[in-house]
Amino acid sequence: MAQEPTRDYMYGKIHRCRVTQAELDYVGSITVDPLLLRAAGILPHTRVDVVNIANGARLSTYVIEGPSGSGVICLNGAAAHHFSPGDLAIIMAYEQVPVSQIPGRISRAVHVDADNRIVAVDEYVTPGLDELGQARNDRFGQTYPRQ
Repeated sequence: MAQEPTRDYMYGKIHRCRVTQAELDYVGSITVDPLLLRAAGILPHTRVDVVNIANGARLSTYVIEGPSGSGVICLNGAAAHHFSPGDLAIIMAYEQVPVSQIPGRISRAVHVDADNRIVAVDEYVTPGLDELGQARNDRFGQTYPRQ
């Protein structure tokens, strides 16, 4: 029996967080406040993509846990070349999911304030192919309030 194909599925993100540090002299990774990780469902040592809203840089790295409640978002090692303290970033986590299990799956977006404190968590239900084109799924033109 053939194995079902899988797709990368973005299950959780920390949206528009503020970079607090960039440490070049470190082995690598991104250090994140565990309160944010928990809210987004992201586990330490798992791969994430990080996007710098200020300059468009996008990279993959892995997550390590920082002090709880600190609001820390620190790019370490080579990634520090692409981020500066104060830059806004998006941290996105993915998982491999069988195609048949994607419709109905929930993706979380953790929204934070200027100090990386959680202000809201949105959950989006992924539509199936037969549900595409319905008004309730249309997110075109959604903008994010500037901080």
